[in-house]
Amino acid sequence: MRLARIGDTGGERPAVWDGATWRDLTQLTDDIDAAFIATGLTRTRDALSAGSLPELDTVGRFGPPLTGIGKIVCIGLNYRDHAEETGAAEPAEPVVFMKAPDTVVGPEDQVLIPRASAKTDWEVELGVVIGAPARYLDGPRDAAAHIAGYVLSHDVSEREFQIERGGQWDKGKNCETFNPLGPWLVTADEVADPQGLGMRLWVNGELRQNGSTKNMIFDVGHVVWYLSQFMVLRPGDVINTGTPAGVALGRTDHPYLREGDVVELEIDGLGRQRQHFGQA
Repeated sequence: MRLARIGDTGGERPAVWDGATWRDLTQLTDDIDAAFIATGLTRTRDALSAGSLPELDTVGRFGPPLTGIGKIVCIGLNYRDHAEETGAAEPAEPVVFMKAPDTVVGPEDQVLIPRASAKTDWEVELGVVIGAPARYLDGPRDAAAHIAGYVLSHDVSEREFQIERGGQWDKGKNCETFNPLGPWLVTADEVADPQGLGMRLWVNGELRQNGSTKNMIFDVGHVVWYLSQFMVLRPGDVINTGTPAGVALGRTDHPYLREGDVVELEIDGLGRQRQHFGQA
């Protein structure tokens, strides 16, 4: 299934795609949140099969496809070509950092370049949405039972704040609007191989990233298992799993984003985003 939240900011309505049109989910849930992710997917499939869901009367803006996110856990340097382009050694274990849930905006919402920023960068990423609590999993093979689905995520970063201002990476990752998400959440049963997805990003129409999830150093199963050894992953949590080569940081000309730039990105089967960048 494809699940989405459609409508103006703060007034989104939950919806599901039936293969031809968007269906209103408000008779099953007030919103697509952690509780719905944990318990509502089967009810939604049953309602779709029964044909009991009304067609959504209007389809406008797509908001983030889930709300009430508990935490966003991110994996850095998780693509071999990205580690190489930045001059970093491949990590022996996943590099973990966090983004605040309030960085999340819709897939076509404006992204704000922070004041005093000189190095705002792009990163197309596969997002994993947790569907069942994961704690101390025995191994990577156990991860699949804890994944609700997948989502297109844009891990916007400010490299000077992240790398040159001391401390940890969080300063360069948590600026407002720095995690566009969506347009929809695709349930795990519709993604045959999360390690076989093409991913692309354009800046002002120029292709900048053209990679595949097959080039992850630590695959999705490994990442979920690994994180479960250090924290409890709960329904509605999101994991950003890293980005392939092609970011501004990795280029010799460092073409960082400026006010007025337009970024478009997509992952096979997970939809497409388009953002105008403005000044905070």
